[in-house]
Amino acid sequence: MTRRATIKDVAVAAGVSRSTASRALTGRGYVATDVRERVLSAAKDLRYVPDATARYLKQQVSLSLGVLVSDLRNSFYARLAAGVGQAARAQGYSLVLAEDGGSADAQVEAAETFVATRVAGVVVTPVSEDVTTYLSRHRIPVVEVDRQFAAGACDAVVVDNQTASQRVIDHLIGLGHQRIALFIDETTWTTGRERHAGYRAALAAAGIPLDPDLVVSSGWDVDAAHSAASALLADEHRPTAVFAANNVLAEGVWRAANDLGLQIPDHLSLVSFDDAPWMSLVTPGLTAVAQDEAALGETAVRRLLDRIAAPEAAPVTVMMSTKIVHRQSTRALR
Repeated sequence: MTRRATIKDVAVAAGVSRSTASRALTGRGYVATDVRERVLSAAKDLRYVPDATARYLKQQVSLSLGVLVSDLRNSFYARLAAGVGQAARAQGYSLVLAEDGGSADAQVEAAETFVATRVAGVVVTPVSEDVTTYLSRHRIPVVEVDRQFAAGACDAVVVDNQTASQRVIDHLIGLGHQRIALFIDETTWTTGRERHAGYRAALAAAGIPLDPDLVVSSGWDVDAAHSAASALLADEHRPTAVFAANNVLAEGVWRAANDLGLQIPDHLSLVSFDDAPWMSLVTPGLTAVAQDEAALGETAVRRLLDRIAAPEAAPVTVMMSTKIVHRQSTRALR
């Protein structure tokens, strides 16, 4: 196996001292232009990669960030993590990536790994307050993204879920729909709670009584949502419209409607919170509340670096905007 090049190898190849090679590679301290170019050329030829651990031990400054998301199979979390990674690399940080499958215990286990690897800070989509509490106890800055459990105690980057959901229901009511079902995974996290609140507020504003049978707790995956949707949509008193509180639930409802021979939007109008890539590929295209997941991740990194630079500053919650992408999955009720 070929030995990994060291900074000593670079110095020898460039004909300079180790300290001069270090100054040329890090940009810290004076080095003549021709010498710097010779060192950089030698480093490139040798495929030299700085030892991040050694650099941390010497400078006591970690150049890695942790990112912990719920499910990388879900396009929302994948694009969020990609945004975090892009912003981190642009600032010279590497990334330690983990997923927890929606488990609070798994989140704390990942947090233990972050502490052990001495990350400078963590971006997390929390499922409980435990992960934030644990990391804060170890003096690791945290930014919560998408969901918020430690409001007032740590920084967060979120969207206005309630307003977005209310706008969706207002849109469906404006098309004449009154039997509007809400498919939702949970109502205890800020995302589910606020989306549920927006649904209720829109119905109340329109004078439409809330029907508990139309609020469907539809599980956490496509199969569970498909099963719940099949049962509801097979009923003769089925809703005329459905609002799915995330892209996974929307897929389950979409599949159930197709299995039952219900044409969208002729027999059922459907809107999703989260605009997944498949929604613009199917026919008809699915109307959705779009979040800029990459921008959420990038904003979280900027917030985290600000926190690292000013650890005593008051916590900040950044509210990002959403937009409704109108496609062909809704229509006026006949």
